[in-house]
Amino acid sequence: MRYLILSALLASPAFADPPMVEQVSAQSNGDTWRFDVTIRHSDTGWDDYADGWRVLDMQGNELGMRVLHHPHVDEQPFTRSLGGVVIPDGTTQVQIQARDNVGGWSEDTTVVDLN
Repeated sequence: MRYLILSALLASPAFADPPMVEQVSAQSNGDTWRFDVTIRHSDTGWDDYADGWRVLDMQGNELGMRVLHHPHVDEQPFTRSLGGVVIPDGTTQVQIQARDNVGGWSEDTTVVDLN
């Protein structure tokens, strides 16, 4: 039994809060789009931090991804941009999904209307 408890304690970072997308700005730039995404996550350092976000179409196909190369412990929330995203003709909405290096991709996505 004590090994089971120890295993649960060691696995607890996997149950950490997922990264949350707080705000998204999308701007058309000719044939491509730029996304400015604000994320909040309880980064603790290199052991647990938000390490990326991506743009998905409404069917879940990845259109672009921004890798975050370091923790943002003292910068919460933080905003990072991704340009050059090609959006298929006729697409009126996309989703933004955030990821952390412990739990992987968040189950939640944020829907963005492309005006």
